[in-house]
Amino acid sequence: MMKCRLMSIILIICLAAAGSAAGDERAPKPIQTIPIEEIAPVQEGQHHYLLLCTDVWHGNPGNLGNTDGIVLVTLDTRAHRVMLTSFIRDALVWRPMDENPEEMGFGRINYIAKRLGPEALCRVISQHINVRVEDYLLFDFTQIANIVDYLGGVDIELNREEINYLRKYAVPDGSVRNVKTGTDLRAGATHRPGLYHFAGHSAVIYMRIRKAGGGGDFMRTQRARTVMSTLADKCREITWEEAEALVNNIMDNNTMTNINLEEMLNAARYAYSLRDCTIEELRIPPDGAASPITFASMAVQEIDWEACRSAMANYLKNSFLVVEDD
Repeated sequence: MMKCRLMSIILIICLAAAGSAAGDERAPKPIQTIPIEEIAPVQEGQHHYLLLCTDVWHGNPGNLGNTDGIVLVTLDTRAHRVMLTSFIRDALVWRPMDENPEEMGFGRINYIAKRLGPEALCRVISQHINVRVEDYLLFDFTQIANIVDYLGGVDIELNREEINYLRKYAVPDGSVRNVKTGTDLRAGATHRPGLYHFAGHSAVIYMRIRKAGGGGDFMRTQRARTVMSTLADKCREITWEEAEALVNNIMDNNTMTNINLEEMLNAARYAYSLRDCTIEELRIPPDGAASPITFASMAVQEIDWEACRSAMANYLKNSFLVVEDD
């Protein structure tokens, strides 16, 4: 009898652990957002641009797909900083659509733009992190690949699990090669961890890796920041004329934006003045601020948005501490 009872307890513990790993099915906790009128104006010298990538190779305004890539670029010309803030795609948010009450409710962050448009996603992000975000550029996979190719590709350090994943995936022949040996990743030879050169298409595949190397969607956002930081590093030595040409390429390679050419050139001027900066990174949510649950048959991350707002405030506030130190 004691043995049976012990086995029953062990079985219950195992089932509970499995349920926790997958995310328990339950109603989410209430999410407190910041009323849009209470969000402070953007700090002097800081410029925020939301970069979005949909999960389709050929998108259009009528077929946006889910916004699986969400990165906020902050250019701080006052404190001389460049900051990348990425958002995990399965973060649970509240849609505070006061002007459209039937759209209020819980939802995954990567569904917002598809359902309500990029402007609505800007507003949702603003109300969750307490930072006024208004300017956006939205891309599909092909447009991201085109921009990476325009800049000559990217060099990225790969671990063994990432190498095995990419070799199995349908990356084009010759599009990933070992920088040291020049060997194509798809070739039959054994490949070791190290620095690999990526063409645009394969760089997109790399950014989407989620089931190799652990970390899930948290590591996916890290890979997106890695590619963006690497591209930024490549732009450190470009001339202003080359920067203007890059702006034209970006304007030709986006699905939707509310930034006109003059505003894009202004953004390029900010970035050009900061091209010698070290790229700083933040992930939303930070460590310890997310818990997996299942809601409405969806796997989501329940987020401590108060902790996210605190992390974001500290992140941006450091800009002004840097100025004071000077």
